[in-house]
Amino acid sequence: MRREAAAVSMSVEQPLWRALTAYRALTAVYAVAIAAAARDSYERPQVAFGFLAVLLVWTLATLPRFTGAARCTRPFLAVDVALALAGILLTPLADGAGRHAADGPTLPSIWTAGAVLACALKGGWRWAAAASTLVGAANLAQRGEASPNTLHNVLLVWVAAIAIGYVVEVARASERTLARALEIQAATRERERLARDIHDGVLQVLALVQRRGTAVGGEAAELGRLAGEQEAALRRLITQGPVPEPRIADGSSAAAEDEGPRDLMALLGRYADARITLSGPGTPVELAPQAARETAAAVGAALDNVRTHVGPGARAWILVEDEPDQVLVSVRDEGPGIPEGRLAEAAEEGRLGVAQSIRGRLRDLGGTAALVSVPGQGTEVELTVPKDDGEAAGAGRRAPAETGEGTQ
Repeated sequence: MRREAAAVSMSVEQPLWRALTAYRALTAVYAVAIAAAARDSYERPQVAFGFLAVLLVWTLATLPRFTGAARCTRPFLAVDVALALAGILLTPLADGAGRHAADGPTLPSIWTAGAVLACALKGGWRWAAAASTLVGAANLAQRGEASPNTLHNVLLVWVAAIAIGYVVEVARASERTLARALEIQAATRERERLARDIHDGVLQVLALVQRRGTAVGGEAAELGRLAGEQEAALRRLITQGPVPEPRIADGSSAAAEDEGPRDLMALLGRYADARITLSGPGTPVELAPQAARETAAAVGAALDNVRTHVGPGARAWILVEDEPDQVLVSVRDEGPGIPEGRLAEAAEEGRLGVAQSIRGRLRDLGGTAALVSVPGQGTEVELTVPKDDGEAAGAGRRAPAETGEGTQ
């Protein structure tokens, strides 16, 4: 893991920034040396050496900025390029008709390429093209004519800057891909570790319950059967990932059948019996397939809580209300209610029936799950499900479901 972290933190851009820092320092000294060697040929040496003094101070003062892209902001690079352009355009004023007419070097000389390359490293080939175009236009303006030598230098800087900018963009994309691959690898390793822990603990306990329940018989046999089913499902989840969609006889996915709306009343009808009363419209209550299934599952979780905490013979009532833009489902029991603070205790104990089986499902659908519980007067779970599946999915990602005093 340390080697992987080092691979991510060591950006391929860093060597380029270090090379650019050295290049700027050396070319600034080089420009001053050229001007010093040809000082007698300047008509206005005070202009030339005044600019070069500013250039040298600027270069040395800004070297720490070129340690990475973060500190080279757009305004800073704009000033850097402007300084290069100013040096180019001041060359005729300082040099007169001497070396300037003979295609001699400009005042900043090859230091100008450093400003263009900085734009390439910071913003890619587009920034490089813009900066090199400005530099090329300034060179043509200060020469007054497009000589072959001038055109050659302009084209060389333009092509080199764009090529480097493109390489930097490709390198950044490769780094992002590598970082993503390392994240996936780390997640896979964590999943394998959790699988080992689950295998050593939960799966073995479920297998033991299955064997003992089968051996004892009676109600314990049913408990053993359920434990065996959960063991198989959990083992499949940690080894193969999510369970695939069931397939129907012709081989197509069962999800294909669910493309049309589903009747929520039909799904909730399986819960109705002598103890559980289902009330709702006489017409189908249609929801998107996923919304209908998840709402029915949330109702089932609420009824499980009733059986667990009130008793297997407890009465419960399910009421469905079909409104134009949403469906309201309430599950009410006649139990003793939920003591204050019980939900927080259940969450700390790892019992997430309300947090995940009910609120989590509704949150993913973009709906809400609220709960009203009065000690001694029972508990009522109120589910609100939006009808628009697209908006529901977006809302589920934007906002959590409402919280409240919930079931356990």
